[in-house]
Amino acid sequence: MTSWAGRSAAEIAAAVREKRVTPREVVAEHLARIERLDGRIGAFRKVRAGAALAEADEVAARADLAGLPLAGVPVAVKDNLAVRGESCRNGSAASPDTPAAEDHVTVARLRAAGAVVVGLTNVPELCVFGTTEGPYGIARNPWDPSRTAGGSSGGSAAAVAAGLVPLALGNDGMGSLRIPAANCGLVTLKPGHAVVPAGIGHGDWFGMAENGPLATTVEDLRLMLRVLADAEFERPEERSPLRIAVALRSPLAGVPVSRPYTNAVRQATGALARSGHRVRRAEPPYPLSLGVTALRHWTAGTAVDAEGLDPARLARRTRVHAAVGRRFTRAVRDGDARDRLRARLTPFFTEHDVLLTPALARRSPQAGPWHERGWLRNILANSAYSPFTPPWNLTGWPAMSVPVGTLPSGAPCAVQLVGRPGTEALLLGVAEELAELIPWRRTAGG
Repeated sequence: MTSWAGRSAAEIAAAVREKRVTPREVVAEHLARIERLDGRIGAFRKVRAGAALAEADEVAARADLAGLPLAGVPVAVKDNLAVRGESCRNGSAASPDTPAAEDHVTVARLRAAGAVVVGLTNVPELCVFGTTEGPYGIARNPWDPSRTAGGSSGGSAAAVAAGLVPLALGNDGMGSLRIPAANCGLVTLKPGHAVVPAGIGHGDWFGMAENGPLATTVEDLRLMLRVLADAEFERPEERSPLRIAVALRSPLAGVPVSRPYTNAVRQATGALARSGHRVRRAEPPYPLSLGVTALRHWTAGTAVDAEGLDPARLARRTRVHAAVGRRFTRAVRDGDARDRLRARLTPFFTEHDVLLTPALARRSPQAGPWHERGWLRNILANSAYSPFTPPWNLTGWPAMSVPVGTLPSGAPCAVQLVGRPGTEALLLGVAEELAELIPWRRTAGG
């Protein structure tokens, strides 16, 4: 008997379209795996077992089954996006427990493509932090359960890395796709601004937050991105040598980068150079004020999302984050700081096609009740391990996390790829080359 849990989305969809397996069989296998494994991983807030099986039967009955790109593919959805008939808790006890009347547009596109939503994944409260824990559980890295899966799309990343689903939907406001993908050995892409519909929270964190896929292969990533964006991101038939800049210095002054992450960049650099690309060391001209700019935007986004919620039901770290951000909301909304950053970094990307950096500065923090700890302790822990992601939310440019190498613990390591606006397909091509040159294990189970 063929096991479908742990298989790629492309394999599953092809088998369903060819009627070698039914959507119900695929979904049932994944639900059984969730039942068996998620108790120690904490990926899901809500598993939609009965509803998912019913939806699988609906997919099987569709007249257009043979043309569905995600036919029968189980997917998980981050719990800050509306799923029809389910409450959207956003990791918070302060959020209303009211079923959504309609799907978020990205969820609707996945379902239209034949995907089946098996559950809603855990997030930190209001999706603020780079670790995932709160009243609905702690999301752990399936490769090393003593460590957090990351955040804020931590539950989604943990679900894919454990083989509970082949694909998951998340979003990224300061690294919230790339951070957990890097921790959990997944490939992801934060698309550039307006490539995929956003509609996240109250204003998409001033346009910095983007929805995107989490996957175990570049093929699956491209497949899901095509559905979310309703656009093509095809790999060029001929590969031209690219000008790749390699940067190891942290964008945030004073944050050191650990050896496993610098080694991952060097490993990727060597592979791409041998593949014919023009690779050289070049540091982007990050301003010294970048850390302050990032903090102002990060906290202001939370201030807006916390409006209307009962402060007494928010965790203390969230209340403090929002209180700090209220001082900056007006200045952040005008966008001047982001315009200046884009103007400063644009010349760098006229000289280079791709920027290659570490995805993180060090391994993720220990898994635990970070939501019960102080605000400053959370800020310092987040900033110390994920300084490389925020600049590209501030600019609104595409950025990826790609697995390369391993940590001493055996958990995955990763690099980040960044490009100018409109280069999603180019970045996917580089990621595909890395996957061919330095293959990675797809899931923690195999």
